[in-house]
Amino acid sequence: MKESGSNADVARPPVARQRRDAVATKARILRAATAEFSKQGFAGARGDRIARKANCSERMVYYYFGSKVGLFREVLEAAYFDLREAERSLELESLAPDLALDRFCRFVWRYYLDHPEFIGLVNTENLHQAKHLRRSGHLVELVSPILGLLQALVQRGQNAGIFRAAIDAQELYIAIAAQGYFYLSNQHTLSAVLGIDLRNPQRLTQHWQTSADLIRRFVAR
Repeated sequence: MKESGSNADVARPPVARQRRDAVATKARILRAATAEFSKQGFAGARGDRIARKANCSERMVYYYFGSKVGLFREVLEAAYFDLREAERSLELESLAPDLALDRFCRFVWRYYLDHPEFIGLVNTENLHQAKHLRRSGHLVELVSPILGLLQALVQRGQNAGIFRAAIDAQELYIAIAAQGYFYLSNQHTLSAVLGIDLRNPQRLTQHWQTSADLIRRFVAR
């Protein structure tokens, strides 16, 4: 019979600790992979660099995520989930519908600016024609809650007589995303061609004001 308190018992980590270590390791790998994929794209991303940044072995990367494809898909899902949760954290119900929509738009555009890795990941996935997202088991969860939020906001505006009838929440979502995504994903080429710095704070403020006006006109009666 093994004695209580033997070296084997002491050396074996508790199950709770093992789980915490696994969660922490996966989180480090996801952060490292997000940075790698957003900068290098899918083809250029390397498992050994991700492992070094995550302070683990490359074998551990694929132990948790199965393959490069599986890892990239989870990185994409995490990026969309983070945006979704950030959008859902906004407290819009206490604001008038037009002010709530303006706040939502500016929040989304600021999020894109503050999270360039999101832009990089979406650019990469567009090159792959969204094949990784289409295989995600969480595809419906990624955007539908925000469409529901926008639909409720539109309904409030219509009930208040502020917004026009027959506003498609999907078209509204596309219009809002386009004003931020196109500007930032093309900032370097547009800056070179137009001879301006699109990252200049005054230029950004001007763009957001113009974009907010476009969205207001899109929904107005």
